Amino acid sequence: MLVIGARPQIIKSAPIVYEASKDAEVEFQLVHTGQHYDFEMSRMFFGELDLPDPVVNLGVGSGSHGWQTGEMMIGLEKTINELKPDLVLVPGDTNSTLAGALAAVKLHVPVAHVEAGARSYDMRMPEEVNRRLTDHCSSLLFGATESCVKNLLKESIIEDQIHLTGDTMYDALLKHKAGALRSRILEELGLAVGEYAVLTVHRPENVDDPEALKDIMEAMIELKELPIVFPVHPRTMERLKTTGLLRRVKETEHVRVVDPVGYHEMLRLVKDSKMVFTDSGGLQKEAFWLRTMCITLRERTEWVETVELGANMLVGSDKQAIIRKVRKCLATEGLETHLKELANPFGDGNASVRIIEALKAFS
Repeated sequence: MLVIGARPQIIKSAPIVYEASKDAEVEFQLVHTGQHYDFEMSRMFFGELDLPDPVVNLGVGSGSHGWQTGEMMIGLEKTINELKPDLVLVPGDTNSTLAGALAAVKLHVPVAHVEAGARSYDMRMPEEVNRRLTDHCSSLLFGATESCVKNLLKESIIEDQIHLTGDTMYDALLKHKAGALRSRILEELGLAVGEYAVLTVHRPENVDDPEALKDIMEAMIELKELPIVFPVHPRTMERLKTTGLLRRVKETEHVRVVDPVGYHEMLRLVKDSKMVFTDSGGLQKEAFWLRTMCITLRERTEWVETVELGANMLVGSDKQAIIRKVRKCLATEGLETHLKELANPFGDGNASVRIIEALKAFS
C-alpha cells in the first residue's frame, strides 16, 4: 500500500508506481489521504504523471497537525485492516507520511520509507519531526544520498535495513523533462528565457508568521531587477489576504501572482528562470537538477548537498538578508557555468528500480 496526500508525494511516487506496473510480482494499492488537496483537486498531477486513481480517498483536508495526523491514522487503520497489505510504503516527510507509518507499525505491518535519512536537524520544522519518527518506525529505509545513509547509521538504524537508492524525484524529472519543455507557460505569461525569477512559499514558519511573510514579500517587492512569477499555494493565498499583503504585491508591476501550476509547467518555469526563491525541499532539488540557482527562504535545509555544492543559498526570511544575497548572486560572474558543471549526488535516475527490487527481496 502506497500512502500519499500532498503534491510532492505524488511526484516522488510516480516512478515507483510506473516500475511496479511492469512487474507482475508487485501489486500496488494507492491510498490518498487528501492532506493538501482532495483527489479531484490533485487529478491534474495524477494525469501528468500517469498515476492510476487511488483505491481509497480519505479526504481528510486541512487542520492542525495533531488533528490532521490523527484523522488520517483513523482512516488508514481501517483501510489497512480492510485491504491487508504486505507492506506500507510512505514517501517524503508530510503528515500523511507519519500517519501511514504509525498506523501500519501499530498493526504490525512493515513500513518502507522513501527519502529516508534526510535531516535539517531543526525540530521546529514539522517535516523534521515526521522524518525522524517515520525512519524509526520503518523496516526498509530508502536513502536518496550518501549523506542520508550516514544520518541513519548515526541514529543506530540497522545497516541491513538501509538502501542507498538515489532520489525518485530525479527519476520523475528525467522521465517528464521532455513533456515539460513542450509546456507553453512562458509564452502564456510573456516571459523571456533567463530573464525572470520564480517564487514559491508555503511552509508554516514563513506563511503563519506575519512578520516573516511580510519580510519575504517586501524583499520581493524591492527586488526589481527581474520579473518574479509567483504561483501561490492556497494556504499562502489565504495568509496574504488576511495580512493585506496580497493587495501590495498585486500593485507591484514586476511580481506576477498566478494560480498554482502543474508539474510540467513548474519544471519549465524553473528550468528557464534566472533563479528560484523557495522554501520547498523538492524545488531546491529540481532547481539543482535543472541547473538554476536556488535562494532558499529557510535557515536550514535537509538537502545539504545542494548548499555544499554552491547551487543553493540559505537566506531565511529576513528582508535585508534576502535582498543582499540575491544581488550578490546576480553580480557573480561564471555562476551559470559553475551550475552546469556540478556532479549529481542524487543518483542516476534508477532509484525506483532499486526500490522495487528491495521491496521484492524483503517480501
